[in-house]
Amino acid sequence: MTFATHISRGPSLAKTGAALALAIAVLGIGACKSDEGQGTQVAGWTLVDPEQRHPIMVSQEPAILNLHVPRGSQGLTSQQRAEVVEFTSRYRAGDAGNSRLVVSVPSGSANEVAAIGAAEDVRELLFDGGFPESAVSVEAYHDEGGAQPPIRIAYMRYVAKGPDCGNDWSENLARNARNIGHPNFGCANQRNLASMIVNPADLLGPRTMGERYSDRRDTVMDAWSKGKTTGAEKSEDERVRVKGAQ
Repeated sequence: MTFATHISRGPSLAKTGAALALAIAVLGIGACKSDEGQGTQVAGWTLVDPEQRHPIMVSQEPAILNLHVPRGSQGLTSQQRAEVVEFTSRYRAGDAGNSRLVVSVPSGSANEVAAIGAAEDVRELLFDGGFPESAVSVEAYHDEGGAQPPIRIAYMRYVAKGPDCGNDWSENLARNARNIGHPNFGCANQRNLASMIVNPADLLGPRTMGERYSDRRDTVMDAWSKGKTTGAEKSEDERVRVKGAQ
């Protein structure tokens, strides 16, 4: 009788165990879904780095200087020369190395001859300013819409756009069990960085190494090869004196 009773209770215990396992699974799913909507989530994990939650978008757009050259004019005016120097100075300060300078000269227009002469002045200004020929490209273009189209000097410059921070205080900062920054955390710093950076291309990667300054390096290597001191010599006034030292 005892054996029969034990057999009759087996299926009931199995059903109870299955129901308990199902309930635990449902509670586990509910616990997972309770975190949904708190913070930015990508592919199942939460972004906690402000640089990822509030990224700076870097894009390229053309910077253009138009030089109007009327028919019959003789090269660039003094004002236009100053504009070219200022334009190329901005290029060097923030975008040097990102793209080439392209000088577009109108062709087939009424001011074609004058534009060619002015383009030569532009080339001379660039080369006198230290631009190598590999950094400057001169090309012709047709503009059927204008009778006397301008000379265009252009290059592609990088532009950084900061995030729109807004005023998201939806999260209770007094109760943050996960210890994750609030939605606005770090957004202002990212926006300020985007507005202050001189060359946004620096956000994409390090710059290429420039030419080395070899004068001092050659002097040090020459002294080292001869067994001499490689440090700079100091006068008696520059030497450190220790009290009591001989």
